[in-house]
Amino acid sequence: MSLTYKRVLLKLSGEMLMGDTGYGISAEILERVAELVKPLHALGCEIGVVIGGGNIFRGITGTKSGFDRVTGDQMGMLATVINALALRDAFNSVGIPASVATSFEISGITPAFNAKAVREKLSKGEIVIFGGGTGSPFFTTDSAGALRAAEINANLYIKATKVDGIFDKDPAKYPNAIKYDTVSYTECLNKNLQVMDSTAFSLCRDNSIPIIVCNLFKENNIINAISGKTVGTLVKGE
Repeated sequence: MSLTYKRVLLKLSGEMLMGDTGYGISAEILERVAELVKPLHALGCEIGVVIGGGNIFRGITGTKSGFDRVTGDQMGMLATVINALALRDAFNSVGIPASVATSFEISGITPAFNAKAVREKLSKGEIVIFGGGTGSPFFTTDSAGALRAAEINANLYIKATKVDGIFDKDPAKYPNAIKYDTVSYTECLNKNLQVMDSTAFSLCRDNSIPIIVCNLFKENNIINAISGKTVGTLVKGE
């Protein structure tokens, strides 16, 4: 199988890792994610992963409990580091070399992100998982994904979700929601299609990085995505 996209940034939500537990990390889901990524790695795809932290703590919701927004976002960043470490070990357990880089150094645990060092690791077949978001408050992990995608010279951003793509409205609430097969960055911004935030869309547009939004757990979706087949929704230029 030939790869249309050689180096990809895979964005995973923290909520995905908790499975049906309602909180925390499901060992079953970790194993499933690792097994889904394994065939991509075997094909020679170079993979960077950005993980969210919503299964542990989401910064913006912390403000409803009285936390300062900056403090809440910092707590959320630390939650993503916990998830990144768990993913690293899940990949290692199925024979995939993987490491973690974070937006800030945690002495004795993770090094700070360095684009050149990460690109070298990717070129040698190591998966690198990015924790800590962008390192700054008020930015989502979708934006962190777009930033890291640009920094590692990824030629595809895959946002792996539990739905089949981008819809004109929430398909969980509206059975008549219409799915887009292809949509432009500008349309996403103008129509306020909130599958990703505007900063993430803008970063990908400005760096000509196509985005595929698809269901991670649908059979062969990720393999088909990197092979250039129609999967989920493709976001690209005009």
